[in-house]
Amino acid sequence: MKAIKEKTMDRLARLEGQVRGVAKMVENDRYCMDILAQTAAIRSALLGVERLVLENHAAHCVQSAIASGDKEEQRAKFDELIGLLQKASR
Repeated sequence: MKAIKEKTMDRLARLEGQVRGVAKMVENDRYCMDILAQTAAIRSALLGVERLVLENHAAHCVQSAIASGDKEEQRAKFDELIGLLQKASR
């Protein structure tokens, strides 16, 4: 199984290609609905990247804070997660 970092980089490379493709579509005056379909696919793919980064954060940063026993570090990592989830839900 690929490491989270490798999966994330693969997805970002695909996203980069998708964005370039949309730019060409706009440049070539492609049909608006086709462009919108591609931007929706980009949004979905970006959410997938966010999930992988969040998974990595939980698996490493949060897990390390829990294992450390340091209440301040645990609270900081918890607050980071809450802040991220609040931003994502807007």
